[in-house]
Amino acid sequence: MIKYYTRACNFYFGSSSKEKVKKNHSIPLHGNNLVSFDEIEILSRKNTKRINIKEIKNLKNTLKKKILFDIHNISKIKKFSGLKFSNKPILMGVLNLTPNSFSDGGKFNKKNLGAEQAKKLIRDGCGILDIGGEATNPGSKEVSIEKEWNRISGTLKKVKRFVNFISLDTRKSLIMKKGIVNKVSLINDVSGLSHDPKTIDVLKDTNTPFVIHHMQGNPSTMQNNPKYKNVVLDIYDFFEKKIKLVRSKGIKHKNIILDPGIGFGKNLKHNITLLKNISIFHSLGFPVMLGASRKRFIKNLSGINDSKERLGGTISTNLFAIMQGIQILRVHDVNEVNQSIKVFNSLKF
Repeated sequence: MIKYYTRACNFYFGSSSKEKVKKNHSIPLHGNNLVSFDEIEILSRKNTKRINIKEIKNLKNTLKKKILFDIHNISKIKKFSGLKFSNKPILMGVLNLTPNSFSDGGKFNKKNLGAEQAKKLIRDGCGILDIGGEATNPGSKEVSIEKEWNRISGTLKKVKRFVNFISLDTRKSLIMKKGIVNKVSLINDVSGLSHDPKTIDVLKDTNTPFVIHHMQGNPSTMQNNPKYKNVVLDIYDFFEKKIKLVRSKGIKHKNIILDPGIGFGKNLKHNITLLKNISIFHSLGFPVMLGASRKRFIKNLSGINDSKERLGGTISTNLFAIMQGIQILRVHDVNEVNQSIKVFNSLKF
């Protein structure tokens, strides 16, 4: 049997969107009339077809049922404990407490620098603070539980006093347990809950929200010639299987975020294809997060050996993602990205 996928396309914003929704000419994204779409792309492993939403009624019954189910997932309001989604995406500010992360390793892992950077990120507009003590960029090696916890524990205990929503970037279940005791609100495991077999049990027992992140391979090997049959549909299928797995383990809550993992086991073509088609993941029914900040594909596209910040490419990528309805943006440069979104929204809406 052919498997079909649904991608929302041709988005409208602001008063134009509200008017189209009012006339039933477009469908709101996440229950928000200020962002809507009037076309869908129907994909399979063999072909794709793009149609106006008015043409859905002409599809064969089985396919129409599938498409309508996907559209329900795309259009429903996304509820998440501790987070509120609106016209503006939530910014997840990155706080790396490592000596070797690819762009800011060694910057904030000494004395009180981590807590001071956390305060700056909050002032600049981040709604989620993502703390990590193990580098997972290409070629990085795993560190011990003791070393990882020592890197983050002091800063975590300080920032929990003034940060409302803390995400913990870790692959290890014991670090997760320690973090949850210390007021962590979200687990961001780049391994897609695969690195540590005890992870899902910890998430179930503590009823903690989490990110399902996609990565092919592991950080030390993931960029060694990554391959996919179809990068977009392969990752979609990965998410479906993981969601089915966590449900089978007894996790019933809706507090799950999906991250396709730009740069994690993907070459330049894979990354660009994912970004261009990222709205397909809305049909899984969960908030979608993009982590493209300062990533290597920006350097590859620019054609020069630019600085590690890669701010221009980060901003343009995130603005493109906003136009695809992405709800969470994981960024290093919170102030600059936040500023760009404010200006962008003032023009868009």
